[in-house]
Amino acid sequence: MVDAAKARVVPLVGIARRLAAHVAKLELSTPSHVYNPLQYAWSGQRIYLERYGRKRARVLLVGMNPGPWGMAQTGVPFGSVAAVRDWFGFEPRLSRRLPAQHPRYPILGMRCHRDEGSGRRLWGWAAQRFGTPDRFFERFLVWNYCPLLFLARNRNLTPTGLSAGEARALAPLCDRALLDVIDALQPIAVVGIGRFAEQRVRNLVGERVPVGYLPHPSPASPAANREWPALAERALAPWLPAEPDAY
Repeated sequence: MVDAAKARVVPLVGIARRLAAHVAKLELSTPSHVYNPLQYAWSGQRIYLERYGRKRARVLLVGMNPGPWGMAQTGVPFGSVAAVRDWFGFEPRLSRRLPAQHPRYPILGMRCHRDEGSGRRLWGWAAQRFGTPDRFFERFLVWNYCPLLFLARNRNLTPTGLSAGEARALAPLCDRALLDVIDALQPIAVVGIGRFAEQRVRNLVGERVPVGYLPHPSPASPAANREWPALAERALAPWLPAEPDAY
């Protein structure tokens, strides 16, 4: 007999698998290198979804795309190596088949010693606020709108850095996957992490689901550097327990 909890996670695992395959077929020339961690770092994504992707009727947090030292290494959204190893408590493995790598952004998996600032900030706040991953994921799930990392001219590009034609080809694939996730999870709200994600969410869901905005935890943001935990508390206040020790 199939365990009911495992059966409920199948939709998200399937959505991620399909998205990985669909975006892998894109022909992109603006970036010099494209990493698809849903393929080569699938181990981390699968474990993440199987552990935390089952529950419905919570808040869906939507990020933009992987960072070079986070999800690109671990397969987990915002997944800095330290957070995945020390807080999530698992060490995913990379596939033996890696994409062509940019010399400044090697794919090292759990051997990566570079820090993903956004992931450290997001999961650090979650750890302080909730204590354990299980408590955080009772209320929230994080999904990245676009699963690809784009690299060009010794820097990583956001999806807005693609050409107009490339963006038009990418958007329907990511839109479809996000709508599938929303249909599967029936969230009580969807919150965009950063303005790009917020706008994509608003364009997709309209009035179907309440939509919120959470400032991006990127170290490139002066506001985030000053007080991101306070920004997160304000943005997510309707769905947070009254006190960190409410459990």
